[in-house]
Amino acid sequence: MSTVEPIRDVKKIDAIKRILKKESPRNYLLFTLGINTGLKVSDLLRLKVTDVVDSKNRVKDFLIVNDRKNGQGKKFILNQTVKGAINDYMESVRGIKMDQYLFASRKGENQPISRIQAWQVLNDAAQRVGIVSPIGTHTLRKTFGYHAYRQGTDVAHLQKIFNHLAPSITLRYIGVTEEELDQVQINLNL
Repeated sequence: MSTVEPIRDVKKIDAIKRILKKESPRNYLLFTLGINTGLKVSDLLRLKVTDVVDSKNRVKDFLIVNDRKNGQGKKFILNQTVKGAINDYMESVRGIKMDQYLFASRKGENQPISRIQAWQVLNDAAQRVGIVSPIGTHTLRKTFGYHAYRQGTDVAHLQKIFNHLAPSITLRYIGVTEEELDQVQINLNL
């Protein structure tokens, strides 16, 4: 099994979003929710409609996911991009039940899509926009971390989000290269 990388190019991310939004609100939501929250794919696939929408069909501001390791709930904020994707999806699946899986399999509403199906969606879209590096379901989480870090999020915050033991693990996980770290020192000319 090869290691997957984050999607570093924002233009490629936008291209994937355009493809998925046009073809499938469900798949667009899967991608958008994954790259904007850093949730593990196993947590994404277990989400129910009630996790993201309240009883009045309004999108929630955050969701709580129970950590399998320690059983504690962890809060994940839903930003405007994700809220828009949820609204689009909910409009496309009128009559969806609150206790139904958010990413319901077309084989039946009592089960979510599989990790393999999620991988196929992501891999197909990535190939169509010219991404040649290995892509997998973990790419969503890594993409979130990589771009959060590049936008100035402290590695300690990401370490906590990802539940990693050390900052070095987080940096390696999100795909920050040695060359990128070298650039910090090269570019700092006090």
